[in-house]
Amino acid sequence: MKCKPSAEATGAWTRLMRARTRVLDAVEQDLKKAGFPPLAWYDALLELARAPAGELRPVELERQMLIPQYSTSRLIERLVEEGLAARRECKADKRGQYVEITAAGRDLQKRMWCAYASAIEKHVGSKLSDAEAAQLCALLDRLGCSCGTGPAQQDGATSQ
Repeated sequence: MKCKPSAEATGAWTRLMRARTRVLDAVEQDLKKAGFPPLAWYDALLELARAPAGELRPVELERQMLIPQYSTSRLIERLVEEGLAARRECKADKRGQYVEITAAGRDLQKRMWCAYASAIEKHVGSKLSDAEAAQLCALLDRLGCSCGTGPAQQDGATSQ
């Protein structure tokens, strides 16, 4: 095994990190201009909406979103304060809790998807052909980035 990556691998890494940052920042700005909360809110609401019975334990939500625990706790608190999610005690484990999406949370997630979809098209879809996008997906899958979703995900993508 080599001790250091090739110049090509380093270049790919740098471009991947720059592209991620620039595209996420652009999408965040588009959501903000449309009057929506941050993308993390959408991601959390999407994961809750996809979950059986619309609920997850905080640690499960954390795992799905790939953000640090302290960020998840703060995010959950904001969603609860806004009425987009509710905390519910776990009947089997009184110390545990679930976070459940509310009707308002489902509504916001669906409304945000329109702006999010437009941003994805603007910042990715308009710059890559479908064949190029499929090729990029295949390359990222080789890096272990597969989301386990099909190419035509209609209910929304995540920022992972």
